[in-house]
Amino acid sequence: MADATMVGKLLVANPRLVDPNFDRTVVLVLAHSEDGALGVVLDRPSDTEVAAVLPSWAERAVPPARMFVGGPVGRDSVICVARVPAPAALEAVAGDDVWQAIAGDLGTLDLDTDADRLDDTVGELRIFVGYSGWSGGQLEAELLAGGWWVLDALPEDPFTPEPAELWSRVLRRQGGELALVSRYPPDPTLN
Repeated sequence: MADATMVGKLLVANPRLVDPNFDRTVVLVLAHSEDGALGVVLDRPSDTEVAAVLPSWAERAVPPARMFVGGPVGRDSVICVARVPAPAALEAVAGDDVWQAIAGDLGTLDLDTDADRLDDTVGELRIFVGYSGWSGGQLEAELLAGGWWVLDALPEDPFTPEPAELWSRVLRRQGGELALVSRYPPDPTLN
């Protein structure tokens, strides 16, 4: 059976991972079971402003207020990751099915909810187009092959204002060998 404790963790791509969809990415795991796993890439902002696609949510999106590419799967779907300091207050104004907890006050928010009804019940949020998905056992096989490191997330990771620096920053804060990997060149053959 899959280790459900990976929910809320970061998958940090080994620079030798050969899938270009995940080159130097940091993925936040949103769901994980024996049936598979689902997450969103935290460090791939698109050029599309949130205001151009979801104007009612733009004011709540943290900078850079762009749509992020959550992964190569389901590019016609949108996932919102949000911080909700008081879930009971959110449920009181919007109902109990609008927010799904991931870890602590971090979770996914249903964007079909009327943003104007939420008052101050929702803190930071980021919106992702598509997601990263693995069928049952697929992620575990990639972990065994050394394609990913499973690391703890800090509260600010999903909302970093500098997404291009996230991969290096997460590895650097681990210390030791992973801190050295954070400096791994994009093309080692050019060294």
